[in-house]
Amino acid sequence: MKLKPQPKPKPMRAPRRPSRGAARPSARRGARGMAKRPGVPLRQRIRGRLPSLQRVAAVLGAVASAAALVALLNGPWLRVADVAWAGERYTDPHSIADLLEGQRGASVLGVDTDALRQRLERIPSIADATVSAGLGGRLEATVTEREVAFVWVTTFGRFLGSADGTIFASLPADAALPEALAGMPQVTDDRFAARVVSVGDRIPDALLATALRLEALDPALLGSAASSFSVSVDDEYGFRLASSDPAWEIALGVYGVDPTETREEMDARIERQITAVRTLFASRPEAEIGWVDVRNPGKVYFRAKG
Repeated sequence: MKLKPQPKPKPMRAPRRPSRGAARPSARRGARGMAKRPGVPLRQRIRGRLPSLQRVAAVLGAVASAAALVALLNGPWLRVADVAWAGERYTDPHSIADLLEGQRGASVLGVDTDALRQRLERIPSIADATVSAGLGGRLEATVTEREVAFVWVTTFGRFLGSADGTIFASLPADAALPEALAGMPQVTDDRFAARVVSVGDRIPDALLATALRLEALDPALLGSAASSFSVSVDDEYGFRLASSDPAWEIALGVYGVDPTETREEMDARIERQITAVRTLFASRPEAEIGWVDVRNPGKVYFRAKG
């Protein structure tokens, strides 16, 4: 078998390099075939940079509203033009007026009603207060005063006190006691320290508790026929009970001064004194006795009427 001779491979020619100055065909075709994009018109570019009429109107509306609000707040329409208060009976009206009148001309929305309430409640006679400012320019306050628990009488006047011993109001010494206070416990304080008692002071707990207990004492427990008696306290004899019909006086001694004496011990001492007076009135006619000293209930002294 004869083999056919294979044709000789043709030698490969190196590709021609384009000359330096000649443009590449693909580049020339691309440059000629690509169309230039049209630019954005100047009017459209300017319109895109400027705000719309709606946006301008909204901004102008906001500015106008802010200006109107400032004018409303600073104008005469929302300023305090009138003040009023209610609920006071024993509170000096000038003390309330001084607080509220100082707000005249101030912006209603700027009035600190909570601060005014706190200042009102710092007045000794006021237990609670409410303060409100209306858009009509009216500032109002309503106060609730302390409840009167006793009347404390000194040489300089009569003072009203609450259950915790706080002296919160005063009455003229020569004025008639209001009818609402006619049944209140009254204690006359003739001590030297009573000369400086004033509104805002507080009667010590032990002293007040003893005074109120004696004031509530039924004369029958003393074995007395008296319908009532008065309670007073001084530096020499301490607490004293005095009746006008029949006329007598009883010295009980000092209470609320010794810090070591407990309330139970004071109560026990009063009970022994009551028993001693009852025993005396049972053994001698009450109408013949003018003075009784039971400061020491174990040794009672009395003086008959002369």
